[in-house]
Amino acid sequence: MGKLNRRQFTGLLGKSAAACTLGIPYLAFGSAQKIVVIGGGAGGVTVARYLAKEANGALNVTLIEPSRRYYTCFFSNLYLGGFREYESIGHSYGALASKHGVNVIHDWASGVDAAAKTVVLGSGAKLRYDRLVMAPGIEFKFDSVPGYSIDAQDRMPHAYRSGTQAQLLQAQILNMKQGGTFLMIPPPNPYRCPPGPYERVSMIAHQFKQINPKAKIIILDPKGKFAKQALFTEGWDEHYPGMIDWVPLEMLGALKNVNSQTMLVETEMESFKADAACVIPAQRAGTIAMTAGVTDGDWVPIQPANMKSRADSNIYVLGDASIASAMPKSAFSANSQAKVAANSILSELTGSPASAARYNNTCWSLISPNNSVKVGAAYQAGTEQIEAVSNFISQTEEDAATRKSNYEDSVNWYEDITADMFG
Repeated sequence: MGKLNRRQFTGLLGKSAAACTLGIPYLAFGSAQKIVVIGGGAGGVTVARYLAKEANGALNVTLIEPSRRYYTCFFSNLYLGGFREYESIGHSYGALASKHGVNVIHDWASGVDAAAKTVVLGSGAKLRYDRLVMAPGIEFKFDSVPGYSIDAQDRMPHAYRSGTQAQLLQAQILNMKQGGTFLMIPPPNPYRCPPGPYERVSMIAHQFKQINPKAKIIILDPKGKFAKQALFTEGWDEHYPGMIDWVPLEMLGALKNVNSQTMLVETEMESFKADAACVIPAQRAGTIAMTAGVTDGDWVPIQPANMKSRADSNIYVLGDASIASAMPKSAFSANSQAKVAANSILSELTGSPASAARYNNTCWSLISPNNSVKVGAAYQAGTEQIEAVSNFISQTEEDAATRKSNYEDSVNWYEDITADMFG
């Protein structure tokens, strides 16, 4: 696939298609059929905006999201690398309500009663729905890393969800002692954004090259290989020679313990003392998906033609929480899946024409200034799963102009997708 310019991407975005019971209030918003969306990330915001926009008042769309401002995980690595300001990755939900008529409720979704078709909020209120869309993102399995915990994340931040942990991690990077050791523990498969930990290493190395050139980065990886490995290792050898060591844990035996107080990481064969660290545990679907009973244990099986939960045809599940087969867990994927789900809901509830599911994804990764690599694919709904029909990946030894063009495309994509999400 060649260069994806802004006009082409924008076109692609368009195609990817008051009662009371037992003292607990029901929140009602008119007599139109009701869509409740849980989660205000790339999938949830997109489906809410598209449904409100395309239904012309035939649907009442409510978005439940506890945060009042959303900081994207995608491009947070560029913030860590010094290529973005923190507020440049922050976005308001205001336009969803003022421009598009989405009812935005800043609260937690604490429960789902599928039989009654209601969502319970942290406040105790209930929302009825005709269709429920869940885009709850990820939750961490903290115990997947021995010794790691919710408390440990302050000393060894994962910075792998929207929020201020990225700022915490950046402060630790910028203030690490000269010549010190930064330790990264990536998650096992499957997890959000497969190239993400390795782009992060690249961005940290970029910072160290400027302010701490004798620093060392050690990656203790539970996997024997990782996404875009040849492209990353080529870039690390060229731009950060001698700084980055990738060590698959199979070479050192099992990970035995992580001590956030002493900053010591122990394996069966060797121990590592870190001056700063990023630990990203194993992941699963957000807790509300577990509460709703639609997971297979960790993730949510979906119908490939429309992103409906296989357990409940009135519930759609988008983005990282879903088992989307060949599609990676990425913002681009979630945005694409949201349009398929919106098309299905509009067809069922308003009688609008239905179209065949088509999905797309591209993941860009910045290795050094103006040096971005990419991987992606187009997908269709197979009988049992989402299937790739074409794919592309950057090649090693590409010229500088191609890599710069990739970076420019990624910046344009960020502006386009966040506009597509938040209006």
